[in-house]
Amino acid sequence: MTRSTLSPTPRSTPRRHAERAQADRAALDAVLDAGLVCHLALVVDGAPLVLPTGYGRDGDTLYVHGSSGARSLRGSAGIEVCVAVSLLDGVVYARSVFTHSFNYRSAVVHGDAELLEDEEHKLHGLRTLVEHLAPGSWGYARTPTKRELAATSVLALDLAEASVKIRTGGPGCDELDESANDVWAGVLPVRQVWEAPEPAEFTDPTLGVPAHISRRK
Repeated sequence: MTRSTLSPTPRSTPRRHAERAQADRAALDAVLDAGLVCHLALVVDGAPLVLPTGYGRDGDTLYVHGSSGARSLRGSAGIEVCVAVSLLDGVVYARSVFTHSFNYRSAVVHGDAELLEDEEHKLHGLRTLVEHLAPGSWGYARTPTKRELAATSVLALDLAEASVKIRTGGPGCDELDESANDVWAGVLPVRQVWEAPEPAEFTDPTLGVPAHISRRK
C-alpha cells in the first residue's frame, strides 16, 4: 500500500530553504510521474558516479534502467544509491543577480538498490519503465527476447526515504533593490511540448501514427 506521507531521515531532510519541502507523499509521486529522466548516483571504486537514465514508478517502488555490461551496475544489489529527478518550470529574474532563481519541482530518493535477477520481476520493472517513458508501447511493440533481457539491468529502489522540494512564484526583492524600478523582474516560464511524431526511414509509409503516440500531449 502506498504511504500517505514521506519518511525523511537526517540525510533526506531539506535544510536550505526548508520552507519549500513537501511532506505529502502525493507530492513525491507527482514529481516522479511528471519526469522522464533521473540521475542515479552511486560510488564505484571509491569515486562518485552520476548516471542519467530512464525510470518508472509502481506504487512504492522506483525502477531504474541500465545495461548489464555497465561496470557501475555490477554488484549493485544492496548498495546505497541516490536518485534525483528535477523539473524546471521557470527562470526567475530578480533585480539583483544574487536573488535570481528557478521555479522547479525536485525529488531525491535514498536507499539500497536491488539488482533484479528474477525474470518475472525484471520484466515487470521493464514494463513499468517503458510505460512511463512511452505509454502504450509494451502492448504494441515486441517484448524483450531472452538475450535482450540478459543485456539489461533493472534496479528496484524503495521510496521510503525521499524528499521533495518545490519553488513557485516570482522573485524576492531585497531592501537594496526596492527602489531599482529600472530593472525588470519576473518569471520566464518553461514548459515541455510534444512535437509532431517523425517516422523512421524504414517505417512503412502506409502505417499511420499509433493512437498511443498521437494522443500524447
